[in-house]
Amino acid sequence: MENEQKYSIKVEVHTTYLPDQSDSEAERHVFAYTITVSNTGSVAAQLVSRHWIITDGDGDIREVRGLGVVGEQPLLKPGGTYEYTSGTVISAHAGLMKGSYQMVAEDGFHFSAEIPEFILSVPRVLH
Repeated sequence: MENEQKYSIKVEVHTTYLPDQSDSEAERHVFAYTITVSNTGSVAAQLVSRHWIITDGDGDIREVRGLGVVGEQPLLKPGGTYEYTSGTVISAHAGLMKGSYQMVAEDGFHFSAEIPEFILSVPRVLH
């Protein structure tokens, strides 16, 4: 319980469909997502890497791993936030993304911050 209060990261996601970059006939649907990462714990922590699981509506699953986010490895002080925008392309009209950030606290403790599952959907496709 004590570690959960010391090492706590909240992740919020907002998605946007990008019709000008998408091509429905070519099965190319482009989405931007803006993520806000908040350190709700009591110890500063650095986001060092990411792991995404992207599932499109056809059931195809793609995993993406890499260092940092958008070329950065932000350090979040307690109460601090970091926001960035990135994007993904899927072939179906809808899909899901979820994942985790691998964090290292300033005291050396390694932990994961869950990225909650969110929906990617071309407007007027899902009800």
